[in-house]
Amino acid sequence: MKILVTVKLVPDTTADKRIDPATKQLVRSGVETVLNPFDEYAIEAGLQLKEKIGGDTTVTIVTMAPESGKEIVRKALAMGADDAIMISDPKAEGSDVWGTAYALAQAIKKNGFDLVLCGTQSTDSITGELPGALAEFLGVPGITHARKLEVEGTTVRAERETDNGYAKVTADLPLLVSVTKSMNTPRYPALKGIMGAKKKTIAIASLADSGVDKPVGHEGARTELIDLVSPPTRGKGEVFQAADAVAGATKIIEFLRERKLV
Repeated sequence: MKILVTVKLVPDTTADKRIDPATKQLVRSGVETVLNPFDEYAIEAGLQLKEKIGGDTTVTIVTMAPESGKEIVRKALAMGADDAIMISDPKAEGSDVWGTAYALAQAIKKNGFDLVLCGTQSTDSITGELPGALAEFLGVPGITHARKLEVEGTTVRAERETDNGYAKVTADLPLLVSVTKSMNTPRYPALKGIMGAKKKTIAIASLADSGVDKPVGHEGARTELIDLVSPPTRGKGEVFQAADAVAGATKIIEFLRERKLV
């Protein structure tokens, strides 16, 4: 079974971030780059399936990132993935969700797959749109926001998180699944895994190598950021010293009524 896991390299979630007013893009220079934390849950899901299914099951990491991020991808290999594919091409810079999904789909189809796993979103753009777009380009069903996942032969059973609980769904391979943080706890790379990752293959491919025959990056972007506006500064809160519980409750009700919240 061939399991492919998509990952994104993102700025460290704890770092200060800013938008370049000229390019309207996130400034990535001078900020530590890490594996998208949401994608680590997808990696762990792939590794657990590999351990359960056994045989010739493999887990391959797929990403679109500058070649300078090669060592960051090795963390996924250190966790236990078998190898990785990196689409590294200057023409991919500035790709929106459409361009990213299309390029990844071409690389995945060229490699071949049974199951594609994704995180629900990335910490930099947080659109949550990639899994659905990627499934569309791959031409396979997509199960999103899965909290449980089982594979028996060519049948996949999953529980999808919903606003009101969860839904049990079934689909056949080939398939794409995006997983939530409630599915598992990603493992930490052990020393043996870190040392072994140095010998694993990270294949670097251009857009052309990946079979991408449509413009992506800035040239092929289907979306445009028109303007940026900073949120207003939050004002100081009102402090009210209540004489007793009744006075406190009365003040709260008045506050809510003034804002038409009750």
